[in-house]
Amino acid sequence: MFTHRNAARLWGIFFIIAFLAYGIGSGMIGSITSTPDFLTDVNANRTTIIVGVILIALVHTFVNIGLPVLLMPILKPFHQNLTYGYLSFAIASTTVIVVSGIFLMLLIPLSSAYVNAGAAATDHFVTIGEILKMGGFYAYQIGMAIWGLGGLLFVAVLYKSKIVSPVFSVWGFIGYAVFFAGTIFELFGSSVGVMLAIPGGLFEIALSLWLIFKGFDSVATSSTEQNLVIV
Repeated sequence: MFTHRNAARLWGIFFIIAFLAYGIGSGMIGSITSTPDFLTDVNANRTTIIVGVILIALVHTFVNIGLPVLLMPILKPFHQNLTYGYLSFAIASTTVIVVSGIFLMLLIPLSSAYVNAGAAATDHFVTIGEILKMGGFYAYQIGMAIWGLGGLLFVAVLYKSKIVSPVFSVWGFIGYAVFFAGTIFELFGSSVGVMLAIPGGLFEIALSLWLIFKGFDSVATSSTEQNLVIV
């Protein structure tokens, strides 16, 4: 029997895994690609880059798409279109983030060619490397913008369903709206994206912990309980 309580707990766990996977993975990669001679460092730390890309492009993708999948049987009876929209935006967002991981992965063969060139290495290697890093950055921001739009659909159906306190829905709406704006500002060269991501990030962490330890409102979800029975 897979109940709404199990789904709530798994959603919270999946989100925390997604948060940690991307945070740790991007941190591992950033510590190498942010150095002045980043191509030499990438070549010397290939394993770290590969592990980082696995975390952000595989582990993160699996659990991120799992978030709306877990809630579909619960949310769909309250608003089918919003629920499918949430799932669609999650898939689109994670697909674009995978592209950002591929851009970063391409630094490995580039760094190998750069090191092998030795004294003959020219600035075009570094230029290509910077382009790949920026490609990863832009893909990430676009992916996060899509995630923010999907988040707005998610909190809309949360508000309609009343399966959690309306406080979460209002908090989430404000958080995702500000977060979306932050990603757009980042695309235009502003550095306020991290700051504007804080309200939405705190909402997602708070909701995850709430669902792990408290779950959904049992009265609101009682009519959908039978949809979560898995043989």
